[in-house]
Formats: sequence, C-alpha cells, structure tokens
Amino acid sequence: MGRSAAFFDLDKTVIAKSSALAFGRPFYRDGLITRRDVVKSAYAQLMFRLGGTDEQTMARTRDYLATLCKGWQVEQVRQIVAETLHELINPYVYAEAAALIEEHQAAGRDVVLVSASGEEMVRPIGELLGVTDVIATRMTVEDGRYSGEVEFYAAGPSKVDAVGELATARGYDLADSYAYSDSYSDRPLLECVGHPTVVNPDRALRKLAVENSWPVLEFRHPVPLGRRLRERPAVPVAAAALGVGVGVAIGIAWYGRHRRGKVAPVT
Repeated sequence: MGRSAAFFDLDKTVIAKSSALAFGRPFYRDGLITRRDVVKSAYAQLMFRLGGTDEQTMARTRDYLATLCKGWQVEQVRQIVAETLHELINPYVYAEAAALIEEHQAAGRDVVLVSASGEEMVRPIGELLGVTDVIATRMTVEDGRYSGEVEFYAAGPSKVDAVGELATARGYDLADSYAYSDSYSDRPLLECVGHPTVVNPDRALRKLAVENSWPVLEFRHPVPLGRRLRERPAVPVAAAALGVGVGVAIGIAWYGRHRRGKVAPVT
C-alpha cells in the first residue's frame, strides 16, 4: 500500500464562490478588464454553460481566457491577489471544508487543491488553508507577461492526468485516496480515486452520486479564518450526508452585471 492523498476542487467545494469571480472587481479597478471584456466574457461563460463539458467547449473557453489575459503582467496579478486575498476569499471558506482538510492532514494525507483557475490565484488560497500542493491552470509567461498561450489547462481529464503524474511522483495509492467536487465536469477526477465524495453537487453530479452510491456532503457555513480557529468545527471524514481559469469569465460577467446597475455607461 502506498501513501494516500485528498484532492479538493476549489470553487463551491472549498470556498462558497468562484475564486476568479472574487478577484473580478480589483482586476477591473486596476485596468486589466474593460467593459468590452465584460460583455465578451459573459458570452463565453454562457457558451460554456450551454455547451457543457465536452472537449470542444473546454478548448474554446481555454483559448478565450488565454487571449483575455495576454499582455497582463504576472507580478501585477500576484500583487492584486495578495492585497485582496483576506478580504475577498477568507470570509468565504466553508468551515466544513476547512475542518475536513485539517482532518485529512491529521490522518497523514497530503491535501491537494485542484482547480481550473490560474495558479497565481489558487496557490495563495492554498496557503491560506495550510495547503502547499496545488494543481491549477498555468499560463505561458514571456518577459514577465502572459503570452496568450496556455501551458496547462486544469479542467476535465487534464486534472486526472496531473493527479496521476503527482501520484506517481509521490507514491500515492489512488485506490486509497479521496476526491471532492461540486461539478459534473470533475467526474473523471472523482472516478480516479477509491473514495469520491460530492459536495454541494449540481444536478447531474447528484444523479451520478446516487447511481454510484457516492457520499454527498452539503457545506453551508463560510466562516472567516479567525473565527474558524476559535471554534474548531468537527466534521469527520466518514460523516457523509445524503462530495486564471473558467472562473475568470464568471467573475467578469458577475461584476459587469452588478456594476452596470450602479455606474452610468460611458459614451
């Protein structure tokens, strides 16, 4: 038997919102996103939702996001994330997820965040949670700026490829490992481990969980870090109830919709 690990999807599984949605506002404020980008990104997100998770749809979303980020300074993105992390992410971490992560760590398992969002966002969120290992989308960088190419897109089957590579390198026994996600698009990730659990599942994933007798967890309590440390909620692993990426488009579209209601259009 090898070592075991626990792989957590991020958005709506560990945090109660899209990680990239959370950073949409400061990206807009600092000029990385224009109002035209808002409209185009809303369309891209609509196409993703209508098209589901087939390879063609994911490829279109990946290419659009690469084009959107082209020319951004990597250091500027990192600085925005660092400056706003505690304000925009910390209050939205599910207390149940934080407790579950701690329990896996106490059991000697490595915990890995697996997200389609950009590594520049996911890694600092992992550090906030005491998680050092992440699998996330990586953009190609040239002279300190995003080139408009994607080095690795952490979505769908690509997540499983990265998990397999990490398992080989670390000696993980995937049959004895755990995975958590809210989305049907992570079906390959859930099926590659011996202990899949769905968290706040969408309709398709809930149906799949029922068909396969997978545990279903409902996380409902996002709590800031300071309060979590005081209260230390206990959520046992076995306590099952009834288990820069795509989120960039969600975040921009969300911010655009809310800002249009407050700011008069520029003519």
